[in-house]
Amino acid sequence: MAAEFVRPFRKSLAAKNDANDAEAICTAVVQPNMRFVSIKSVEQQALLSLHRVRQGRIEERTASINRLRGVLAEFGLVLPQSVAVVQRALPALLADDERLPFLVQRSLQALLEHLRDLDLRIAGFDRDIAQHAKSSESAQRLGALSGVGPLTASAVVATVGNAQDYRNGRQFAAWLGLVPRQYSSGGKRKLGSITRRGDAYLRALLIQGARSTLQAALRRAPARHDRLSAWIVQLAHRVGYHKTLVAIANKHARIIWALLARDQILDLARGSTP
Repeated sequence: MAAEFVRPFRKSLAAKNDANDAEAICTAVVQPNMRFVSIKSVEQQALLSLHRVRQGRIEERTASINRLRGVLAEFGLVLPQSVAVVQRALPALLADDERLPFLVQRSLQALLEHLRDLDLRIAGFDRDIAQHAKSSESAQRLGALSGVGPLTASAVVATVGNAQDYRNGRQFAAWLGLVPRQYSSGGKRKLGSITRRGDAYLRALLIQGARSTLQAALRRAPARHDRLSAWIVQLAHRVGYHKTLVAIANKHARIIWALLARDQILDLARGSTP
């Protein structure tokens, strides 16, 4: 159980001790509407470690790029934020002895070698994750959905132990933080901003996939639209770019839940999306 669900049952919120905690847990566990945390298998934990370490390497690469650009900016050389552009432009700058002092060149050369090493390590993690997605039947079914690639499919399979632990697709989307906050009282329903609670890694992957899906739907000819892409285009014209991304990610989360919980194969032409 999540700690936030147990805390209201503790007799004294000011006196937190093992006895009060144990009593609160025993009271919370027998509640008919209590939600429980799914227990992951050893295989899921091992696969998630690949994703976590890979994400750490990506963050480290971003920090190195920012450090490199900051050093160059001190000498009046401003480079774009793109990783590929920086890696292409840096060797030419290092070869020009007149533009940068020798000590700066040595520092940047070390950073460049570090970036190349990070790229190789990230590529290795990508291969391992892609191999898992290829060998997993559940990940293959998720990969049929536009905007859900091997990385997202593998992360979902590794994170979600049993999709039937969620009552429906909306609860799964709410667990990912892709639904609006509610401030409802006295029969008046008020919706606020998106909660952004739950697994931030999965949510970020779904938002990135939503960008790809939106661009593909906007480029597609009207005669070739299926139910989902037609809905995306209409929504984008009505609510704008950013709200459409969240709506697509929410829709993808609900479809993913249906594919996993009901053991289904995606068929958008039949209109089987939840």
